[in-house]
Order: sequence, then structure tokens, then C-alpha cells
Amino acid sequence: MTIDLLDARLIAALREQPRVGLLEISRRLGVARGTVQARLAKLEERGVVRGFGPELDPARLGYPLMAFVFLQITQGRLKEAVGVLEEVPEVLEATATSGPSDLLCRIVARDTEHLQDIVNRALSNPAIRRTTSYIALSEQIPYRTGPLLDAAVGQDTSARSGSISPGGAAMTPRGSPAVGSSERTSRPAASHSSVPAAMSQGLTPRS
Repeated sequence: MTIDLLDARLIAALREQPRVGLLEISRRLGVARGTVQARLAKLEERGVVRGFGPELDPARLGYPLMAFVFLQITQGRLKEAVGVLEEVPEVLEATATSGPSDLLCRIVARDTEHLQDIVNRALSNPAIRRTTSYIALSEQIPYRTGPLLDAAVGQDTSARSGSISPGGAAMTPRGSPAVGSSERTSRPAASHSSVPAAMSQGLTPRS
């Protein structure tokens, strides 16, 4: 069993009001404070709940542009490439992927010129062979776990009742047109004076 209904209600209460105290949560859920504390400790121990830090909005911090950047890594140099990316504060996350690319990074920047600089810095290291960038236009579905939480509880309930519920199809974001690709060996790019121009011509490293 992954989680039950009480776990789900506890997580939902914390998600809605992260700063509420355990005593108040126990009152709302109608269970003892010790039960809430024990349940929460188990959820943290199992890694279901990973933290309670505040969620930051990069745009409000001065980084309104977000891009998803695929990286192709020189064979055998993944660890080195990850070390390079860890030194770039604008790289929010990096995930190893299957397919023609090796890493997918979520990167924020002040503008397209700043994004270009970040890409150029990454390509200056021989561990990173090529990048392909996609600029995010708008957020249609923000990062969420609520529906997944409901689905997990529903699966557990079905399993307990002896029925088998069909697995839901994995939801993946629809891709947007590629902004462009960059290589350390590519030709110098023309300067971009506006966001639409950068989006149509792509992001390539400067000479």
C-alpha cells in the first residue's frame, strides 16, 4: 500500500495551507495530533513527502523567460556535464532522458540574450556536444500532484475491494515548435532584437 485516505487528506491539507500547525490539521481531520505526526513522519521516511519549502516564482525574481533545453552529451562524460550544469544557477533541474538527447534541463533567464549566454557557456565545455532549446510560451497546467494523489488513493481502494482499475495513460506535455538547436561547431548566429525573432530563428552560440 502506498497511501490511504487519511494520508491523502493529510497531504491535501498541507498542500492547501503549508504553514498550518499539526494541531490544527488534527482538528480538521478529526484525529489525534499524535496520529497526524506519526503519519507525516512515515510519509517523509518513505519519500512520499519530500519537503515543505516555499515555492518560488522565478519570474517574480527577475527571470521571466523559461526554456526547456535538450543536451547531447559526449560519450562517457555525463558526470562532467552535470557538474557544469550544477554551476549554473539558472538551471533549475536536469533529467536524464532516453532518445537522441541525454539530458533535459529546465532553465530560466532574464531574456533571450541571457538564455543565449547560458547556452553558450554550456557549449564551451567539450562534455556538452549540442543543445536544442524550446522557449515556454505560457503555462497551461502548472506542476501539480493533487490529481495523482486522488488516483493513488482510488487505486488502493479498488485493490482493497478486489477489483482492478485500469491504469491511466501517462500525461505528457505537448511539444511546442523547436526554438532551434545549438552546436559548438555551428555557424555564428545573427543577433536577435526581439523575442519573436529569437523564437523563429532559434538559439545558436555566438562566434
